[in-house]
Amino acid sequence: MTTTEVFEEHRSLLNGVAYRVLGSANDAEDVVQEAWLRWSGVDPAEIDDPRAYLVTVVSRVAIDRLRRAASRRESYVGEWLPEPVSDLPDGAERAELADSVEFALMVVLETLSPLERAVFVLHEAFQLPYSQIAQVIGRGEAATRQLAKRARDHVRDRRPRFEADRAERRRITERFLRACLEGDLDGLKGLLADDATLVSDSGGKARAPLRVLRSAHKVGRFLVAVTEERNVTRFLASVGVEGMDDLDIRVTEVNGGPGVLVSAAGDAVIMISLDVFEERVQHVYLLVNPDKLSRLSAVDPS
Repeated sequence: MTTTEVFEEHRSLLNGVAYRVLGSANDAEDVVQEAWLRWSGVDPAEIDDPRAYLVTVVSRVAIDRLRRAASRRESYVGEWLPEPVSDLPDGAERAELADSVEFALMVVLETLSPLERAVFVLHEAFQLPYSQIAQVIGRGEAATRQLAKRARDHVRDRRPRFEADRAERRRITERFLRACLEGDLDGLKGLLADDATLVSDSGGKARAPLRVLRSAHKVGRFLVAVTEERNVTRFLASVGVEGMDDLDIRVTEVNGGPGVLVSAAGDAVIMISLDVFEERVQHVYLLVNPDKLSRLSAVDPS
């Protein structure tokens, strides 16, 4: 195969690794492009394992970019959420790989150090052996295993495994959306865990809470208030949309699971993802930063 053919064979894998490490599809594409530039400058005949070489390059570039992004995220207005996608960045159809890009997990990965995140992604999502991961990150195998253990423990503590299957999560998401649109505070509170939280990401570019809302009562009251027509109109105006004539609201596919997508004139303006455990909504993730919504489209997964 030619140099280009070898790279294209692994492109979807490289996109998947980069997106999971970075939490941004735009940044992931930049990293994969940089990997291509490096790959095009080497002699493929001198590379024993092109897949391992390319994964190493992408992982190292992504780790470096994540480290550089720390200062930018510290100055970010309000809470930071990952960039959601409609299509999985690696085209994966296996459920276990789709789970590794689920939005609630991506949120938890934001709290790991760059090295912990890379090790977690490479081992848990892509089943790379610790010996190979150690070479990727430039650490000994024992140190790599310790990083992996810390990452797993952190993820386990911050995000219990989903008990609901995808059909159940979709049903709860549909009930959640219906309660919001109907202004049904009691219905919402019945879906929310008592200590539910709402995290919104506007980047200071749209109307949304800058701090985390806590408790079913506060989250429910906010959701009922924000879906009133006058407040929806104000929000749309804050992102440059006039009127509600072309508004489309539906449950659709977000990061391999059900989410709520609000579009205006074909452009996504609001995304909501729910973290569901034991048939109750634990966390509501509300994304309204227009810079992070360009990868979403109203794709019906059913």
